[in-house]
Amino acid sequence: MTPEQHAEVASQLLRAEETGQQIGLISRAYPQITMDDAYAIQSAVLSAKLAAGRRVIGWKIGLTSKAMQQALGIDIPDSGILFDDMAFEDGAVVPAGRFIQPRVEAEIAFVMKSALGGDGVTRAEVLAATDHVAPALEILDTRVRRRDPDTGAARVIFDTISDNAANAGIVMGAARHAPDAVDLRWVGAIVSRDGAVEETGLGAGVLNDPVESVVWLARRMAQYGQQIEAGQVILSGSFIRPVECPPGAVVAADFGAFGSVGISFA
Repeated sequence: MTPEQHAEVASQLLRAEETGQQIGLISRAYPQITMDDAYAIQSAVLSAKLAAGRRVIGWKIGLTSKAMQQALGIDIPDSGILFDDMAFEDGAVVPAGRFIQPRVEAEIAFVMKSALGGDGVTRAEVLAATDHVAPALEILDTRVRRRDPDTGAARVIFDTISDNAANAGIVMGAARHAPDAVDLRWVGAIVSRDGAVEETGLGAGVLNDPVESVVWLARRMAQYGQQIEAGQVILSGSFIRPVECPPGAVVAADFGAFGSVGISFA
């Protein structure tokens, strides 16, 4: 793809977010698309949002579980950008029409106290750079159709990366923990919608250790001349399947001793 095509797709994605009208599969319109193209489109969206006054507050890591990777036929995670207008208070109500097809995932969030970067970042360096970890929810949305209406083909990794890794929002729970005070592999959550349990999972579902997910992100960012900055929030990846959130849905994630977090949809 050319830089002009990257910019055109980015414009289409931004328009879809503004209007609530999804666009067709990018991978179908541009069958030659590569991973680098997808991240270039994501970067063009980033540039446009920064120019419009948005601020980066962190990063999200997706496709960290084997099940999700196998579903998309890949063997690596992906990443996206968290902007300031994506942050919701614990227990908040998402306004009607804010998102197109929202879904929610349970994750462990890392809040950084120092910058982290380089292609040789280690697990120990991630822990040293982390101020605290907390229970969190990621709100997913898709500005790209999940399936092509003509062929039935599903989105692929290039579609989701271009679409900011399907990120739309973040909800942080109130609890705070030192990153080395608990074995994050054993941190689990019971996620309910409208009072009924929908999903359960453990942190180990995220690359066997959520800390390793942040290691992956720092190393990937180094390939693009980027680094994680102090104060940023990192969503380390979901250990449950996404929970659909139609209008009126009330979602609660019980992380036990680790804390809790919830969100509702008008």
